[in-house]
Amino acid sequence: MKLGFRDGVLYDEKRSDWDAAGPRPISWSLWYPAADDSQSEVPERSWFHKPAVARDAPIRPAARLYPLVLLSHGTGGSAAGLEWLARRLVDRGFAALGVSHHGNTGIEPYRAEAFACLWERAPDLSYMLDHRDAWLSDLSGHIDTNSVFAAGFSAGAYSVMLLLGAVAQFSQFEPSRMKPGSARGPREFPDLADHIPALLRTSDVFRDSWSRMSKSYRDDRIRAALICAPGRSVLGFSEESLKAVDAPALILVGDADKAAPAEECSSWLQARLRRSLLKIFGGGLGHYVFVPEGTALGLAFAAELFTDPPGIERAVVHDEIADLSAALFQDNDISAMA
Repeated sequence: MKLGFRDGVLYDEKRSDWDAAGPRPISWSLWYPAADDSQSEVPERSWFHKPAVARDAPIRPAARLYPLVLLSHGTGGSAAGLEWLARRLVDRGFAALGVSHHGNTGIEPYRAEAFACLWERAPDLSYMLDHRDAWLSDLSGHIDTNSVFAAGFSAGAYSVMLLLGAVAQFSQFEPSRMKPGSARGPREFPDLADHIPALLRTSDVFRDSWSRMSKSYRDDRIRAALICAPGRSVLGFSEESLKAVDAPALILVGDADKAAPAEECSSWLQARLRRSLLKIFGGGLGHYVFVPEGTALGLAFAAELFTDPPGIERAVVHDEIADLSAALFQDNDISAMA
């Protein structure tokens, strides 16, 4: 099946960008089954292995609407970082729509505000559903945007949990919550906690966002979710809100994940969700098994992101994740996967 691809930028007029210079940008990428006679392009040079795509191609006709999966990347990443899952879902009869979250994405300069206020990511995804006509165009009538699914990795898992109804009580790197000697930020922004007091004093946009921390971002259009390697940020969710989540969730994590240890994060989350299943991948798999396979360029600049234990083929793990995801999204029943 040929892989169709489109991308663009929308602007949320109800939220400001972090500079208070204009509306919040939402960069999006859409993958879908392309018509059989579509022309594919050679992928550009990248850190990631990428397939050929048929840019802006017509959609492949089907007897039913293609179910839509929303994708939310890890902190500091981009929608392209989940292309490996998107194209596999397309092969299994889905369309996939990812966004790059403003200020928390590698396609822009990093912003402390965005790394601290992870709850701003969930409305990006709901906005895409609310304004579907702006990106569907001629694909309208072929993709189901009323009853959809979601998948997120790391901070993206946090975003998806917000869509399911989790409510944040605190931000992971609030200075008042920091323990002596603990990390003061994620790998991509290691001094994050040190920026928060000044931002609260000087930035109206940041204060406004901070005040929305404990708002509900639940979106009842999300029928089921894939939660990949949720990090310690999920520990800030209200346990009461987690118990009220009724959409099925499949939680996946590697047994050697040091950034988001399985017992501390994934197991904690799974124990508080009524309709959830946890699968821990063995073999020494770490946090970044959920990012694409690396090219020689990627290995040269960030080998730690693309190197797995001996005997592990990341593509094989990705195939299994896609199979599990498709089974969940097709059945909407976590018990059938146990």
